[in-house]
Amino acid sequence: MEKLNVRPPVVSGLFYPSSNRELTKQIEGFVDKKAVKYSALGCVLPHAGYVYSGAVAAETVSRIDLSQKDKIIILGPNHTGNGPEMSIMTEGFWQTPLGEIEIDSALAKKILKRSKFLRADSLAHEREHSIEVELPILQHFKESFDIVPICIMSGDAAMLTEAAGAIAGVVKESGKERSFLIVASSDMTHYEPLADAQKKDKEAIDAILQLDPEKLLERVRLLDISMCGYAPVFMMLKIAKALGAKKAELVKYQTSAQASGDISSVVGYAGITVN
Repeated sequence: MEKLNVRPPVVSGLFYPSSNRELTKQIEGFVDKKAVKYSALGCVLPHAGYVYSGAVAAETVSRIDLSQKDKIIILGPNHTGNGPEMSIMTEGFWQTPLGEIEIDSALAKKILKRSKFLRADSLAHEREHSIEVELPILQHFKESFDIVPICIMSGDAAMLTEAAGAIAGVVKESGKERSFLIVASSDMTHYEPLADAQKKDKEAIDAILQLDPEKLLERVRLLDISMCGYAPVFMMLKIAKALGAKKAELVKYQTSAQASGDISSVVGYAGITVN
């Protein structure tokens, strides 16, 4: 029977290899095989091309015990400008070279019903890479899981807080908080000299490590930090704290200069776990 509403990959062959074999080989080259795994409620993962940020994302996921993580809610920024301010896909499948991932329709619809700002929408997701790029890395570590993809264009703190509360409430009602992982997809500072990017990123990362979403938002605005996924990270922190998170850990930070050699204009990438 033909599956309806399959979201095909749009940056396969651009951000990461399009063949299963090459993709698996590349991810294996990033994996920290000696990493001690621990339970996490949330994480921050970058979403650039794997040659730039794949090592950060893979090493971060290497640390997370995904054995009980059956539901992964992925919050990504909207780079395309398509769709409403907060778009949740409530049914269908996402396709990658490593296979298909099903949307947990019942879970997504519960979240949608609880929030007055989320809208059921697939347009925002059609060409957006921020969620897609995380999926093959998660698949490498976990053969089967369901997702709820949420694409965010709004930076309004009240909207973000309300939607985060809706997600946290539905997760709590399930009584299986530890079977969920909340992923915030974000790169850090964009296209600034290395020293400037590192300085700004430290300010943003420190706020995340303090589990302080309001401080993150304040620093992003005050210091003009071009962190594309600050809103997803804000929401992830709100949700994780509501679920009992007590600490955060920076697993890895690097910039595009490590791949390109160009320190005049870099993008920063941080991998952070929240427990």
